[in-house]
Amino acid sequence: MQNYHSEELDNLIRVITAIQTEEDCLAFLEDLCTIKELQDMAQRFETAILLDAGKNYQEIASSVGISTATISRVSRCLNYGSGGYRTAISCFKKAENKQ
Repeated sequence: MQNYHSEELDNLIRVITAIQTEEDCLAFLEDLCTIKELQDMAQRFETAILLDAGKNYQEIASSVGISTATISRVSRCLNYGSGGYRTAISCFKKAENKQ
C-alpha cells in the first residue's frame, strides 16, 4: 500500500477516536462524508461482518446489495490487510454483547 499518512490523517484519526457517543460520531460523519460515502462504508463493513460469519459472496451480494468485486476487495482486506476490519469486527461484537 502506498504511504498516505499525513498530519491531516493523524488529526482525523485522533478526533474519531476521541468522539465518545454514537450520536456525536454520526453527526461528525454526516458533516464529513457524502451520503453515498457513508452508505458505501456501511456496506463494506456489513460485508466484512458477513464474510467473517462465513457467508458466501452470493448471499452477501443479495442481502447487502454490493457487487461481488467489492466483496472480493473486502475479503482481501479482511484476510490480508492491515487488520482494521478484524479489529473493528471484534469491537463491534463486544459492543453488541454489552447491549
